[in-house]
Amino acid sequence: MLEDGVILGAETRATERPIVADKNYEKIHYMAPNIYCCGAGTAADTEAVTDMISSQLKLHRYHTGRESRVVTALSLLKSHLFSYQGHVSAALVLGGVDVTGPHLHIRGEGVKLVAEAICSGIFNDLGSGSNVDTCVVTKGKQEYLRNFMMPNPCTYVSEKGYSFTKKTEVLLTKITPLREMVEVIEGGDAMEE
Repeated sequence: MLEDGVILGAETRATERPIVADKNYEKIHYMAPNIYCCGAGTAADTEAVTDMISSQLKLHRYHTGRESRVVTALSLLKSHLFSYQGHVSAALVLGGVDVTGPHLHIRGEGVKLVAEAICSGIFNDLGSGSNVDTCVVTKGKQEYLRNFMMPNPCTYVSEKGYSFTKKTEVLLTKITPLREMVEVIEGGDAMEE
């Protein structure tokens, strides 16, 4: 938290078991203009839950004519996740600013602190990684800082695809299908059992 808002942060790696599926996945989810949520767990579950709660908050704002409160979002999230008894794989950190308002760090120190905390997770956990996203939510506005820090930047970019390092020897320029190199004989004796 800071004097008039909150700072949320998340790394950007999405994995499928040991495979990195997406190096730049957005894990900070919009809930309301004054509320955002960081998610971990199964990407489909976190997306579905945050989208559903976001739409419920929007309906609530239309019905009441007032800004959404963080405690309302929290109650909706808790109720939904509790009803599934842990079968929805979504671990969420909710943050925002409402009429009650937060207090603590100044903005620059807070963003730096959040980014450093996310970086320590990136470098000390094999399932986390890639870049750092932060989101600063203050009264009346929000600032989503996509790729705020890039501790592991992409080292190669090529329009043609993969680029090999210098002094790499090219062994083949034409790939010959295996069927052209092998003689296939039809028929023959049946195998013994």
